Amino acid sequence: MNPSDKINKIRLPAVVGKGYKTFWNFKGRYRVVKGGRGSKKSTTTALWFIVNLIKYPAANLLVIRKTGRTIKDSVYTQLKWAVHRLGVDAFFDFKLSPLEVVYKPTGQKIYFRGLDDPLKVTSITVDTGCLCWMWIEEAYEVMKQDDFEVLNESIRGEVSEGLFKQITLTFNPWNEKHWIKKRFFDVEGDPDILAITTNYLCNEWLDEADRRVFERMKIQNPRRYEVAALGHWGISEGLIYDHWKEEAFDIEKVKKIPGVVSVFGMDFGYTNDPSTLFCGLYDKDNKRLYVFDELYEKGLSNKRIFERVSEMGYLKERIIADSAEPKSIDELKGYGMRVKGARKGNDSVLNGIQWIQDLEIIIHPRNVNFLTEISNYTWDKDKFGNKLNQPIDDFNHILDAMRYALEPFIKEQKWLF
Repeated sequence: MNPSDKINKIRLPAVVGKGYKTFWNFKGRYRVVKGGRGSKKSTTTALWFIVNLIKYPAANLLVIRKTGRTIKDSVYTQLKWAVHRLGVDAFFDFKLSPLEVVYKPTGQKIYFRGLDDPLKVTSITVDTGCLCWMWIEEAYEVMKQDDFEVLNESIRGEVSEGLFKQITLTFNPWNEKHWIKKRFFDVEGDPDILAITTNYLCNEWLDEADRRVFERMKIQNPRRYEVAALGHWGISEGLIYDHWKEEAFDIEKVKKIPGVVSVFGMDFGYTNDPSTLFCGLYDKDNKRLYVFDELYEKGLSNKRIFERVSEMGYLKERIIADSAEPKSIDELKGYGMRVKGARKGNDSVLNGIQWIQDLEIIIHPRNVNFLTEISNYTWDKDKFGNKLNQPIDDFNHILDAMRYALEPFIKEQKWLF
């Protein structure tokens, strides 16, 4: 059986559903899709690439995420799902070392790279055909437009007849100040750009329980509903922390700065919220905080939290965790983790925020979840739009962990009590 025969006979609505016809047929340079959760943007993109790799025997794909360590459990898995949904499992080989996908009839490949290894991104040589397509998943994580332009320049040169060069960006639009908005959404009439917004309302495969999640969000958290459900741009007005920058730094060199100490904090979650570990280096003399690593995962049992911290190499570190979870703290201690509860006090959140606002925060690019939270953590507003003296209860999971980690130094200034 020729797999291309099978793919060509598949009706798009039956496999992908509705809402993406223009996206599917567009052949310009840039396809940019911002969308809310459950909008099918990533699943549709994965399906498109599998179908079209089969359709175009000289095409190869490069998949990019901000950090390489996030690829295997996200877009790599998504592409494997797409292959299975299309019923062409026998024709694709999913390799783990190196991480790549091979279309066996022709030798075409899907390559995976993280921006944290720039040399590997710009040095790909394909074995068959040409590298003509790129998919940047979770493109919001790419905070610097210069990083994108380097990627943009890597898709160049002649392509085989009938092929076309194209870069696809998919993301959740957390912050309206992101460069993607100006670069793609604030332009008109450019035939090389398709910039669209999708949301869960076009996903006919969501069941009633899924839809109720969004309907509850609409009532309980309207701001998040606008962004996470409807795919509208997030508003960045009223950011709590603005004295920060994303910058690669040598962790070992920072550790050798006189007076620098390690600070680790943990916040607990499970189903709806992630469990987080904040990993920082605090330079007390210069009032500077270096953010060098993070854990940010949902669905982790306490046993799995312990295992993840062990895998990251931080079991010997002293960790300050949310004291609202004493049972979890005791269980983690029993496993051998050096963890204790934070000693919160009256107005500890506001006082901690005010103390941290005096720091310069330098964030290593691999901490994509920390970057997302700090660029969206704002002061709350009342129903009339007036700013309140309290933060939103959102985008605060790893930022709370940061506050716990710094508690000993905040207490020195008598901010907590």
